[in-house]
Amino acid sequence: MIRRSLLPALTGFLVATGAGAADLPRRAAPPLPPAPPVFTWTGFYVGANAGYGFRGGSSSFTDATYGTVTGSGGSGGFVGGGQIGYNYQITPGSGWVLGAEADFQGTTFGRRGDGTIGTTPYYGVAPSLDWFGTVRGRLGYAFDRWLVYGTGGFAYGGGSASPYASAYAATLPDTARLGFAAGGGVEYALTDHISVKVEGLYVDLGKRSSGVTVYDATVPAYYGTGRSESGFGLVRGGLNYRF
Repeated sequence: MIRRSLLPALTGFLVATGAGAADLPRRAAPPLPPAPPVFTWTGFYVGANAGYGFRGGSSSFTDATYGTVTGSGGSGGFVGGGQIGYNYQITPGSGWVLGAEADFQGTTFGRRGDGTIGTTPYYGVAPSLDWFGTVRGRLGYAFDRWLVYGTGGFAYGGGSASPYASAYAATLPDTARLGFAAGGGVEYALTDHISVKVEGLYVDLGKRSSGVTVYDATVPAYYGTGRSESGFGLVRGGLNYRF
C-alpha cells in the first residue's frame, strides 16, 4: 500500500522538475564580435608634398672656348606641389599594390647658371626651370598599413626665358623640356583615409644643347647656355587623403 501511494507522488515530482528545468535559460556561448575589416590600399587619393631638390656635382664647369666658368649661388632649393593617383591592392592585408600617380611641382633651384670667367661676369641665357611634373606608374608591396614601392615614368618641365636672351646671337634652348623620372618611397596609413609618405626621385629632363659662349666686349660679359646636364634629385614628404 505504501509503495502504491508513493509512486504517483514521485511521478508528479519528476514531471514538475523536468518542466521547471525546461523553462531555465540555456547556457549557450555568447556570439563572437564581428571581425574588423581587412585594410586595403585600393582607391583614389589626392595630396600635397614638399621637399628639397638638388643638382649633383659642382656648379662650376669648363667652357670649350674661354675656360672655367665658376658658378654662383647654390645648386639646390625648395620643391613643392600636389599629387593625385590610384592604387589597386591585389591581396588585402599584405600583398602587391599596383598604382599610377601624377604630380605637379614648383621649384626655386632651377636657375640659369650665372657665374664668372676669371673676373668677368658670365650670364646664363638658358631658361630657368620654374616648374615640372611627372606621370608615373607605381609597384609596391603592402605590409598591412605600410607600403614600400618603386615608381617611374614620364616627366616634363618648363620655365621663364633669361633676361639676357636678347644679347645672345646663337640659338636659344626651348623653354619646354621632356624626360623621365624614377625613384621609390615608403608610405604609412595613419587612418583608413589619411596616409603620409617619404619619397626620393631622380628627374632627367633631357640634355640641353651646350651651344656656344658669346663675349660682348662693350659690357664686358660672357653669355652662354651653361651646363648641358639637366638632371636633378629630390627628397620630399607627402600627405595623402584616400577616398
